[in-house]
Amino acid sequence: MNALFDVLTVLDDIYWSYVGFSIVILAGIFFTIKCKGFQFKVLMAPVRTMKELYESAQGQEHGTNPFKLYFASIGGMIGLGNMVAVVAAQLIGGPGALLWMWIAVFFGMIIKYSEIYLGVRYRVKNESGGFDGGPMYYLKAAFPKGYLGKLLPVLAAVFLCIYGVEIYQFVVIVDTITEVFEVERLVVVIVLLSATIYTGFGGVNRLANICSVLMPVFMVMYIFMCMWVIIENAWQLPGIIFLVFKSAFTGMAPLGAFVGSTMLLAAQQGISRAVYSGDIGIGYDSTIQSETRSNRPERQARIAVFGLLGDALFSTMTILSVLVTGLVWNAEGLKASQYIATALATVFPYVKFFMVLFFFFAGWTTIIGYVVVGTKCARFLAPKYGKTIYLVFATIMFLTFSYADQSHVYLIMSLSGGALVVLNVIGLLKLRNQIKFGWH
Repeated sequence: MNALFDVLTVLDDIYWSYVGFSIVILAGIFFTIKCKGFQFKVLMAPVRTMKELYESAQGQEHGTNPFKLYFASIGGMIGLGNMVAVVAAQLIGGPGALLWMWIAVFFGMIIKYSEIYLGVRYRVKNESGGFDGGPMYYLKAAFPKGYLGKLLPVLAAVFLCIYGVEIYQFVVIVDTITEVFEVERLVVVIVLLSATIYTGFGGVNRLANICSVLMPVFMVMYIFMCMWVIIENAWQLPGIIFLVFKSAFTGMAPLGAFVGSTMLLAAQQGISRAVYSGDIGIGYDSTIQSETRSNRPERQARIAVFGLLGDALFSTMTILSVLVTGLVWNAEGLKASQYIATALATVFPYVKFFMVLFFFFAGWTTIIGYVVVGTKCARFLAPKYGKTIYLVFATIMFLTFSYADQSHVYLIMSLSGGALVVLNVIGLLKLRNQIKFGWH
């Protein structure tokens, strides 16, 4: 088994160092030039974006409230990737990974806009009073004839089914609860799995209702605590920011918990974590937001730009909190999931109990969000029995990987996500002339 993961690690490194890196940056540059930097214009007009989205949803019966879908989208993006995976990126790629993450986010905004635009444009009504959309549907539109029109949508659905079982965040939550409360691991696994199955298989409406309640409270509390830690150590910020820019292009020698990095490794870690955390080119967001009540694809797509910005800010708060407290230089032996808790503990007492709540809120909303998407993809593959088959598959996967190493579990997510990026970008490029950028 270790030999298998060694091979997968090499493949993951090659993919994100060369293929994934190139796809995200080049596709992002292409669409940014094509739309004349439209993401900038959207970011400068948040009120107009919200107002027009609200207006376009009035009088529509099918679908879900677009603002509840926004929080469902956030629930799928802001999770343990922003609290754990981004720290792992720093430990491997050095502080420069933060800059590369922001580069990927900037170009990823227009990729995400394009995904959601096509997801809404090519969606179809379903029997539940909602819609089905996402990469499966716009890939069919991109290749209406020939074998690619049959093969690529199926591949996208299969990989999203695999990706939809968010085993990485499941394992981190189980590890955290088990360590803090010293309870039997199997009990934690069964309780968390039961809650996930009940909620995740309840559909997009149930997901949206839960996320619209949990996510605002969680986000405000977490950002407040991180900001406090950063302010307490503000004198460190100038040196940290200089180090981020310098190491992004020169790498960093081994030091403390750092393994030593090069520019290529910093870019690989920053971009791959941005793609994972922000769902850039993965297909989750286009599948979820295609359920919108709005009948205007461009209006629903614009709100995704703000979602990705919030996701990046959340990750940045985590990284800066860890860097300004000096943990990556002085706290060897910690798991990636323990760094942010240790950083917050420098200011807040009993923070380990808060971290259980934070990890649960962040991770669980992501887990159930991806289960919802996986279920929709399974129904695409097998309309009659897909949901039942996926229930069995998800249960087996969660139970099997609950005792696996965090890094091994993340590796599976990274590789399946990489395959989805390729498929999605193929669809975006093929339908590039169908995507409208602007205020309509």
